[in-house]
Amino acid sequence: MNPPSGNAGAPLLEFDRVTVRFTDVVALEDVSFRIRPGETRILMGAAGSGKTVLLKTAMGLDRAASGRVVLMGEDITRRPETELFDLRSKVGMLFQESALFDSMTIAQNVAYPLLNQKAIKMEREKMEPAVRDSLRFVELEQTMERYPSELSGGMRRRVAIARAVVTKPPLLLYDSPTAGLDPITAHTIMALIIKERDVDNTTAVVVTYRYQDGNLVANFRYNPNSGRLDPVGSQGTNTIFMVLRDGRLAFEGAQAELEASSDPYIRKFVKRPERDAA
Repeated sequence: MNPPSGNAGAPLLEFDRVTVRFTDVVALEDVSFRIRPGETRILMGAAGSGKTVLLKTAMGLDRAASGRVVLMGEDITRRPETELFDLRSKVGMLFQESALFDSMTIAQNVAYPLLNQKAIKMEREKMEPAVRDSLRFVELEQTMERYPSELSGGMRRRVAIARAVVTKPPLLLYDSPTAGLDPITAHTIMALIIKERDVDNTTAVVVTYRYQDGNLVANFRYNPNSGRLDPVGSQGTNTIFMVLRDGRLAFEGAQAELEASSDPYIRKFVKRPERDAA
């Protein structure tokens, strides 16, 4: 299996034969890939296949037992925790179940990275406008003084996206952004992820169990004039699919290659939705 090629720019994230172990359990085994600027990676796999571990390893939250992890051109494999703070400020992370602070208002939740990541160095008088802009981006500006418990699950997920993008990071990691949501709300979340990609030209890894999420990313773009998603037709988008199986990378390639796979495990994750409506 050869990784996709032809995309210019130094990788923002590189795994070089990475293995992650927890005691006697191997969570990732000999995983290698490179993510270049402008790419969106759709990461699928069965429960326990290593998807969340991969995201955590990318930020140095989980550590590789062997191999190399290179983030923003810097080898973080053996870096002390104290040396990772500045690098992490360049990565936006949407955690599973949103992970908002219940005791903070929505505005305080979104402002948290601005206040606690020293490398951001934003003047305090600019923070409130940045928070307001980020919430406006996800159409929740009116919730600034409310608390997470007052919002629906879909709204909390949108707040979490606002928090992830408020620092304008070049790389975004989305851990199961549509999990537990109804189809309409899930579509709204994926539309926001696509909007972020197209408005700010960000690079992203999206963990999902829903093939339709990847299909939207691969085949639609955000139209700033209408505020809707438009199909891109044959030109496609810079989207690469990855499938993990028992901690190993079982597939890496374009959507057409994924749909053509005869591997029974890979085919479990492939559903062919209509591509002419969003």
